[in-house]
Amino acid sequence: MTSSTLWRVELHCHSRYSPDSLTSARAIITACRQRGIDRIAITEHNNIAGALAVQRLAPDLVIVGEEIKTQEGEIIAWFMHEPVPKGLTPVETIRRLRAQGAVIGIPHPLDSLRRGSAMGLDATLAIIDQVDALEVLNARSVSMKDNDRARALAEQYGKLMTAGSDAHTSGEIGQAALLMPPFTDAESFRASLAHARIEGDISGHHVHFYSTYAKIYKRLFGQKLP
Repeated sequence: MTSSTLWRVELHCHSRYSPDSLTSARAIITACRQRGIDRIAITEHNNIAGALAVQRLAPDLVIVGEEIKTQEGEIIAWFMHEPVPKGLTPVETIRRLRAQGAVIGIPHPLDSLRRGSAMGLDATLAIIDQVDALEVLNARSVSMKDNDRARALAEQYGKLMTAGSDAHTSGEIGQAALLMPPFTDAESFRASLAHARIEGDISGHHVHFYSTYAKIYKRLFGQKLP
């Protein structure tokens, strides 16, 4: 643990169980141990298999999450037990997440370049009363202004705020994180978020090359997973 009173927490990370990442479970764990990450949420695209795989190797480290593609954009959730499929409406996605007691957020909600995955203002406002948090620092956002707009929206509506590297490579882990009091479950995690301090910055354009490479690699050679 990096501090007797605060944990350093990474809330948005992908592994090779996402179609645009080649990062292994062991690489994630090693990066966390080296960089003082006390807890990391593995939030694969539309599955929790990667989170469970990393959790089996490091049960003390991993929060099981998922980044889910809805009909209007992506929703992110933490402390999940069952996967939620892609392609549902945001309201139905939230209903299924609430049924399992998950904490719910909207990742990169106002990112102007993520046309398919960012909710955008209108869709975010349509469900903002139904979610717990907005991601106000996503390290893969090209423009910090988009993060700043998300923060302003969270402040306006009194939403909890999260940050994450959105790591698709081990080198990105910890680029954006939270310093927050320790927690043990969804309820204490939600309470801890109210006292979290955001740290980090955007990663730069180059990290998107690795995601493109991962997609091409998997198309050419397939994805061999246990």
